[in-house]
Amino acid sequence: MPLGPIAWLPVDCLGQLENLLKNNNLPVEDVVECGENFCGIFDGDRLVAAGGLEPAGNFGLLRSVVVRPEYRGRGLARAIVEFLLEQAQLQGREAVYLLTETATGYFEKLGFDPVERAQVPVAVAQTRQFVALCPDSASCLMTALPRD
Repeated sequence: MPLGPIAWLPVDCLGQLENLLKNNNLPVEDVVECGENFCGIFDGDRLVAAGGLEPAGNFGLLRSVVVRPEYRGRGLARAIVEFLLEQAQLQGREAVYLLTETATGYFEKLGFDPVERAQVPVAVAQTRQFVALCPDSASCLMTALPRD
């Protein structure tokens, strides 16, 4: 059976999202309150890849892009990121930021550039992800979005 299309996660899938994040050592503390900002790819009824786009003023915060280990190498993470960047552009966001402890090189290949945390817009810097969930040692990256 082919994988389903990327879609915003329904509320009844938040448990699967939480388990996928936990199993990959990603924060889950705010999944319930931010769940509507996550999209995913399913194999049947099983969530196999996910990622989030948290609004932050005129910007977006890319959250917790994750793929089940047995589904890696198929371009699912790239598809999730591209979908979320397209959504951010449609929403009129100026740029998208992210924090990562392990995937700096990967996101640089997708067009994100390193940025000092002190340079991040206040709306992004005040998100729970920046304030409490990701350590100060996490790399910060951003990509500006094309304007129409």
